[in-house]
Amino acid sequence: MQQYVDALRDELVARAPSFSDECVDTIYWGGGTPSQLSPDMLASVFSVISDYYNVSGTAEITIEANPDDLSESYLLALSRLPFNRISLGVQSFSDDELKMLNRRHTAEEAASAVARCRLLAGINNISIDLMYGLPGQTIAIWSQTLDKALSLGVQHISAYHLTYEKGTAFYARLCRNELAEVDEELSLSMFELLRSRLSEAGFVHYEISNFALPGFRSRHNSSYWSDIPYLGIGAAAHSFVDGRRSWNVSDLNSYIEQVEMGSIMPEYDDCNEYTRYNDFVMTSLRTCDGLSLKILENKFGAELSRYCLAEASVYLENGSLIRRGESLYLSDNALFLSDAIISSLLFVND
Repeated sequence: MQQYVDALRDELVARAPSFSDECVDTIYWGGGTPSQLSPDMLASVFSVISDYYNVSGTAEITIEANPDDLSESYLLALSRLPFNRISLGVQSFSDDELKMLNRRHTAEEAASAVARCRLLAGINNISIDLMYGLPGQTIAIWSQTLDKALSLGVQHISAYHLTYEKGTAFYARLCRNELAEVDEELSLSMFELLRSRLSEAGFVHYEISNFALPGFRSRHNSSYWSDIPYLGIGAAAHSFVDGRRSWNVSDLNSYIEQVEMGSIMPEYDDCNEYTRYNDFVMTSLRTCDGLSLKILENKFGAELSRYCLAEASVYLENGSLIRRGESLYLSDNALFLSDAIISSLLFVND
């Protein structure tokens, strides 16, 4: 761990000259389980950030954490660090589901962690992650999880449908018929229940998987969807700077070795006009702000704007997409099928 923290500090120093004129508006500790790091380790990285970067006095500073990492002493230590937002990987408030997901915490421990974040760390901007579409999950169980989540008074909820990725233990169990996927009709019912319950509680559905009380959208994640430059530090971290996407090597030892040798070698994506168009369409339609046709044409020209509208025509006719003024939006009924619809609008350059 200490080697990795030292590498993070060194990369921050090495990349600082390129951002001397930039004001840092958000800082997000994620991409794994940063709550495994000791408070002293976190503090040592913050010291480099404050020495080498211009951080806004109103910056949103988030840490991802597992509920079982948040002991009383750990949270008291966090209260002395600049964090003002925390994202908890709760996943479920059903102990049976948590066991199936191999989570170390119980439902009660997760609820207790939320309360301790406020009481001990003084953090009043709390997000929790939930999962639905789990094997054996019922509407009743999902409803109970939503009840519990709302009873905790959190400001933000991210909810994701379980996907089975090749190479994971869950995918292997699915192939061995040890698990059964939830059927699409039940998945849709769970999604509709999620939207209705959170809407009734005052949450705004501002992105496909994200819900926030007014004033509590994730500023950091929203910047990803708004084409705002960002710098990623650490193994496998992605950056978007000067219109180019890049990412660090994912292997931990290789990353540390590169930093120690002073030769960080990120890989770069070919962000041509069509790649940027696809990114714009995909991220815009996932949000409640929709896709601005005026911005689309200003950024990418009349030809790609016409292409987008031509591909969208069938969805405008069947009501999956709605046009209001100069913007396109996914209809409520189409949100659950958003991936398929958005993919149809992307430009495939053969």
